[in-house]
Amino acid sequence: MRASRPLLHPTRQTGFTLVEIAIVLVIIGLLLGGVLKGQSLIDSARVKNIIQQSTSLTSAVNAYQDKFRALPGDDVQGTTHAPGATGNGNGDGQITEYLLAPQHLALAGFITGSFNGTTDFMTSAQGGAVYIYNDAIGGRGGNGVRLDNLPDSFAEQIDSKLDDGKFDTGSVRATAPYTNNGSVIQRTAVFF
Repeated sequence: MRASRPLLHPTRQTGFTLVEIAIVLVIIGLLLGGVLKGQSLIDSARVKNIIQQSTSLTSAVNAYQDKFRALPGDDVQGTTHAPGATGNGNGDGQITEYLLAPQHLALAGFITGSFNGTTDFMTSAQGGAVYIYNDAIGGRGGNGVRLDNLPDSFAEQIDSKLDDGKFDTGSVRATAPYTNNGSVIQRTAVFF
């Protein structure tokens, strides 16, 4: 008689099937899509915030001018119109006194914030400096709101929403063409 041998069970290989891998890849794709869409929504909110800030500052300058017949920063009676202001402008109609402008507006009650008139400046939702001043960007001089260090995609969206979408024409101008490659535009000015 033959001795019986125990049956060897074939070992089963463990690992992921193609279906399991495909499901994981789909889940990863959905997560990445959600993250990218979320970043797009955040960027869109920042652009809207920057546009709102620019519009509000333009309105504040116009209200100051209506009330005092002078531009903030350029106002020769700035210390009278905005008690506590550190200085007056020269009254030439050009806001070259860009550090005094937010101080005059704030002390006269047209914007919120505390500005010392010598070193303080406003910042945008993107974190760059914001100035109210006379600019000669792109060959055009005039008073406006200058936004510094915006990603080119932000600058282009602002230009498209407020103007013609071209970096070197219209009332919104940038220092360089929009490339959408993640570069930073040094200055974008919204003229009023």
